[in-house]
Amino acid sequence: MNKSDKKISLLRYWTTRYLMTLVIGLIVVGIVSVFWLRQTNLEHRLDMTKYLGQEIADRFVEEQSGETVPQEGIFDYIQQRQNILDTELDPIIYIVDRNGRILSNPFERNPFTFEIFPVSILENENNVQRLRLESGEESYLVKTPIMAEDVIVGWVVVIQSANQLTQMNEEFRLLAIMLVSLALIGWAVIYVLSRKLSRPIQDVATAAKHVQEQDYDFTLPANIKEQEVHELVHSFREMSGRLQELEKLRSELLAGVTHELKTPVTSMTGLIQAVRDDVVSGEEAKEFLDVSLNEANRMKTMVADLLEFNSFAAYSVPISKEEHDINTLLKEIIHQWEVANDEETLQLSLHLLEEAVYVSVDSLRLQQIIVNLLNNAKQALKGEGNMDAVLYHKDPSTIGIDIIDNGPGIAEEEKHLIFERFFRGENKKYDTHGLGLGLPFSKMIARSMEGDLVLTESAPGRTVFTLELPKHQE
Repeated sequence: MNKSDKKISLLRYWTTRYLMTLVIGLIVVGIVSVFWLRQTNLEHRLDMTKYLGQEIADRFVEEQSGETVPQEGIFDYIQQRQNILDTELDPIIYIVDRNGRILSNPFERNPFTFEIFPVSILENENNVQRLRLESGEESYLVKTPIMAEDVIVGWVVVIQSANQLTQMNEEFRLLAIMLVSLALIGWAVIYVLSRKLSRPIQDVATAAKHVQEQDYDFTLPANIKEQEVHELVHSFREMSGRLQELEKLRSELLAGVTHELKTPVTSMTGLIQAVRDDVVSGEEAKEFLDVSLNEANRMKTMVADLLEFNSFAAYSVPISKEEHDINTLLKEIIHQWEVANDEETLQLSLHLLEEAVYVSVDSLRLQQIIVNLLNNAKQALKGEGNMDAVLYHKDPSTIGIDIIDNGPGIAEEEKHLIFERFFRGENKKYDTHGLGLGLPFSKMIARSMEGDLVLTESAPGRTVFTLELPKHQE
């Protein structure tokens, strides 16, 4: 077996592919989250830096000898308020006058070599600027004007490293914990759900192996909430039950065919042997030969039925449709059957339509169906009882023909099997000859004429078979 042909379990298939999809999705979410957190962190810390600069500017102004000087205690305040930003941040703070002269550098950190703060930066209309220090480090500069009597007298300039503003070690840690947790929870959920889903499918696969070995002793789960899986299990259970019934029918067919063929062969052999050995002579010998010929003809009919049915089942029943008045056609069929079955203890009533209705059918095939239904009714009645043939409008486009008898009816457990090929009910196996092809063959003919044959009703005292035929369309 090639490596590419190696099969994997449904559980492994879904869990691995879902986990890969989940991991890829979480990686994308993680990347987007990192950019979003960095931007949010930057904006938040810049806002805090603006707040610090504004507080310093509001507390700084004090006039002494006509000059703007820091208020007393302002530097202690700046040291305390630095913690508002972040304990890991280390801002550079300048307080300059309007001409750029540096009035104060509270933390004595000077990344520049100039003594006068660049006026171009102070005159820039943007209060937040990104710049590169002389050391090459990317930084953000936040400037806040110092106002005195509505006049700008100086600036508070706060410079902060870009790396420190976007630094978020704790956020990264929490994000990583969240993503890993989601991946584990998602994998666990899909594993449990896939296991629950794959278990009944595995049960069906195991049951299929049993059926393959003609072992029908297996159980399948019954209470399944998932509709598709329930339908799969239910359909397989129905299929296996039907296969079991067909296997039983096959066994009975072999036994039935063997019995049906063996009996006339044995009878013919004995009769012909008696004639050959001169055990009988004259009229009696002729009678023996007639009986042998009848048995041979019966064997020939059974073999022809088998060949005909198999041929029709493999292809379709040959039909030659012609337009007929269903009243006239049914009346002729019933009359011919009554002539061949003239028994005083058997009463057959015919009920026709009041008006002429035309159907497009094969008259010989229709006669084959009706005669088979009447013969079955006669066998059920054992030659004594009442039968009815009722012709009626089933619906605007369909004609119905009911063949009714007042016999014992069909057993409930056999009703769904009567149209199975080779099936013969328990009551018919030993009372009548045949291979169980009459009803299946009749149904096949009816469908070939675009109609159908169904068992409408069966109970002790009343059994109804309905032949449905489409009306001829002008």
